[in-house]
Order: sequence, then C-alpha cells, then structure tokens
Amino acid sequence: MTTEYAVARKFAAERMRTWPYTVIALTCFAAWVAFFPLAVLKILPLWLGCALSSVFVAGGYVVSHEAMHSNLGRAGTRARFWNELTGYVAVIPMFQSFRMLRAMHLLHHKYCNDVVKDPDAIHAAPNLWKALVVSWLNRQPGAGGTAARWRRHIDELGTPDAKRALVETMLLQVTAMTCFFTFAWRGYALEVALLWWLPRHIGLSYIHAVLSWSPHHPHGQTGRYQNTRVTRHPFGYYLSMGIDYHLVHHLYPNIPVHATRAAYREMIPALTQRGVDCSRQLRS
Repeated sequence: MTTEYAVARKFAAERMRTWPYTVIALTCFAAWVAFFPLAVLKILPLWLGCALSSVFVAGGYVVSHEAMHSNLGRAGTRARFWNELTGYVAVIPMFQSFRMLRAMHLLHHKYCNDVVKDPDAIHAAPNLWKALVVSWLNRQPGAGGTAARWRRHIDELGTPDAKRALVETMLLQVTAMTCFFTFAWRGYALEVALLWWLPRHIGLSYIHAVLSWSPHHPHGQTGRYQNTRVTRHPFGYYLSMGIDYHLVHHLYPNIPVHATRAAYREMIPALTQRGVDCSRQLRS
C-alpha cells in the first residue's frame, strides 16, 4: 500500500506547477487597481467592482497562503523573490501585511485549536451564522478583538521578524485609512466604500467563516489527524476554494491547495487506518 508520506512527496510543491499563483496575484492586483478610475469614469458599475473586489480579497488570501508556506519559492532559491512578491501583492486588497498574516498562520499550524496559542481559535463559534457574527465582532477595537490578540502573539514571539510584522501592519493600516479619508473628502466616498471598504469586510467574513471556522469546527481537537475536518462543504469544492480537503493541508503544508484533492484520494487507505472518516469524500 502506498504510504501517505509517499503521496505527500508526489504532490509536494517542488513537483507541481505553482507559477500560476503568481500570475493570478499580479493580474488580479492590476485589475483591482484599475477598478477605482474605471468606476470614477463610469466605465465599471460599482456593483460589479464591489463583487469582484470581494472575490479578490478572499481569493488573494488563498493565493498568499501558498507563499506563507514557501510553496512558490523556498528560501535561498531564485524563486524566492516571486514567492514573497506574490504573498505581499495578493493581500493588498485586504489591507493587511503579508508578514503578519504569515506569522499568525504559522502559529495556527503549530498550535491548531489551542484556545490560548492558536490565533485562529478566536473564530470558534457553535454554528456558521454565529461564526459570521464573531468574525465581525473580532474586527472591532477592544481587548477581545483580533488586533489585540495578534499584538499579544507578536509580543510572545518576540523575534525581529515578528516586530517588523507589527510595524508593517501599523504602517499599512495608517496608509489605508489616509487613502480612505482623502478620497472620501474629495468626493469619492461611495467608490471608497464599495470598492475598498465593503469588499474587505465581505472577503474577511468569507475567510473567517469558510476558510477558518468551517474546517476546524468544533475547534475542540488538537491531535494531528483530528484538529481539522475532511468534509463536503455546502459551497462545493470550487466555491469553498478546496477547503473540503483541509486535513491534507495541515498534514502536509507543502502540498499546494490545488493538489490537495488529488493527494487526498490517494491517501484514503492510509488515512482510514489512522481513524479518519473518509466515507463522504469520493463524490467530490
């Protein structure tokens, strides 16, 4: 029987084509930048710009996620530049620092579902609708929100890279707010709201509820084969951006997201022996 480790090696990033992630990131970023002048010139309907920008926020996180795990270029290789560029560019519509997101995501992998040490544990909720409410509340100022929790994690890390992530985040947030208020003051408040502000929140709601809450619910297990689920997401494989097979990602983060389904199918016998319920996935 083929072992899960052999399958993981087969589908590892260095054996897969990952350059499309960079192409997607740069193309979507160029489109996102163009939306504002196109909307001002009445060429692009605001509703369409809002919808596409929301997709770019959510999809940008998925693209940058590959860069967080260095799947687009390992340190010390010529591809490293493209890995970092892709990571930073993909999350600009989110108005968030890639360095900060990477630091928090790697902590999530290290301490998955630990209520104190896992940054994503803050998204725990009894159901999807409450997860959406929790996501919104976590974005508000205060000691119980995401910003305060991330600052605590950064202090606990205490590394130069962690401190730089905090500085980057602060500078990016100040720059974003300055742009928001400046363009609104100049008479473009509606464009700012529908092309930048609202898509960011729609995208973050999707990220938190679909990509974070769903695969880890009910957030009670910390074991390697139990801390995330393999499940048929109601949105389907593509609309949930492959989150159905999140277990494969946690087991082997060097497998790109587009390859997790194929890797899972070959791992089924090995995962079943590990006690993973694989009965509902073959139809995907």
